[in-house]
Amino acid sequence: MNIAYWIVAGLLALFYLYAGAMKVFRSRDQLRPMMAWVDRTPLPAVRALGTVEILGAIGLILSPLTGVAPWLALVAAIGFVLLQIGAIAVHLTGEDRRITLNVGLIATAAVTGWLAITWL
Repeated sequence: MNIAYWIVAGLLALFYLYAGAMKVFRSRDQLRPMMAWVDRTPLPAVRALGTVEILGAIGLILSPLTGVAPWLALVAAIGFVLLQIGAIAVHLTGEDRRITLNVGLIATAAVTGWLAITWL
């Protein structure tokens, strides 16, 4: 289970580090081709969302790695599930109806959370 956690959590953390960094550092015009919803969301909220994604990715990796508060990995995984449920709602209320990636991220975060529970 330990190896499975590190593989799944590592991939999920890489995704969220990349996506979060894009939201934090790129302009609205640079984000628009990949994220149609940025026009309907205030830029400070997009930046805050990116920061939350980066912090969650750090929580998935750093807390189990150091052994300090390893329960934070479970909290981060649950947070990512909730984040993607909200993302699906945003996609469905706008013109962008592509939610396949969001469903896949929910499944990956749920598996990460399950692996974190069995590992704790």
